[in-house]
Amino acid sequence: MNITRHLLRALLPLAALAWQPLALAQTGYTTEGADTCLECHDDESSTYSAKALFKTPHAHAGNKRSPFGAGGLQCEACHGPGAAHAKNKKSASINTFKADSKTSLAERNQVCMSCHEGSTRSAWHAGAHERANLSCTDCHKMHQERDPVLTKASEPQVCMSCHKQQRADFQKSSTHPLRQGKMACSDCHNAHGSSAPAMLVKTTVNQTCTSCHAEKRGPVLWEHAPVAEDCGLCHSPHGSVRAALLTKNPPLLCQECHSSAGHPSVARTADGLPGGSGGGAIYVVGGSCSNCHSQVHGSNHPAGAKLMR
Repeated sequence: MNITRHLLRALLPLAALAWQPLALAQTGYTTEGADTCLECHDDESSTYSAKALFKTPHAHAGNKRSPFGAGGLQCEACHGPGAAHAKNKKSASINTFKADSKTSLAERNQVCMSCHEGSTRSAWHAGAHERANLSCTDCHKMHQERDPVLTKASEPQVCMSCHKQQRADFQKSSTHPLRQGKMACSDCHNAHGSSAPAMLVKTTVNQTCTSCHAEKRGPVLWEHAPVAEDCGLCHSPHGSVRAALLTKNPPLLCQECHSSAGHPSVARTADGLPGGSGGGAIYVVGGSCSNCHSQVHGSNHPAGAKLMR
């Protein structure tokens, strides 16, 4: 006995089953709705579990926006008319949402967007995923009790199945806590499109970073120019082999902008002039430049012009 079919009959209101056989037959829809689908796609199906579907919002009978809500078309609301498919059992007769589906990519995505169209998806046409010809079902799994991409702990694995370089970066010693399940890619990126660089959730890199790192936001009395411009000038957001996700080790990182000439860290000759073959001064050992310039993100101290206090 198929448990799901009986569960379906109990959950769905009568209005959802009040089909009009003649009208449905003329449009290619099945007269028994989801019951016809469940003849094959039942709990024991090797490719699809109907039981899991009824634990998702898509099969919520009390939600009028759900395909299984009152008066909804149930499975056919997304997959299209299934009368021909039920008769010949050929996948080409229905929208399977797979790459080999008879429907085009735009048509498959439009089925989802017809309901899921809101502020977070309004820029889909401007995003890299749309330009890469991805479909919604490349990332989302509707016939599972929990969509992996909507769960913080499993979302990164979905993203990194394509983003291989980022997968490697997050295995480095200094990273954001994605592997620990404390963050997800969507905390920084909007996968459905954004007008910001790298589809960031905020307008700029700095606004995205400081939404968590508020203590670095400022404004401050004495600014450090690269901090105000772009956090990515010094930090590698997906991971680094250096502490604090730095792109280079100090003092090399600092000396990309700051000349070392005349600085105490420069080796000096016997006359005290810059140069010579000796090593640099003790000032650059350990914490390097930050031994003295500890306020690298900016200072509010009246005497903090050199970011030393």
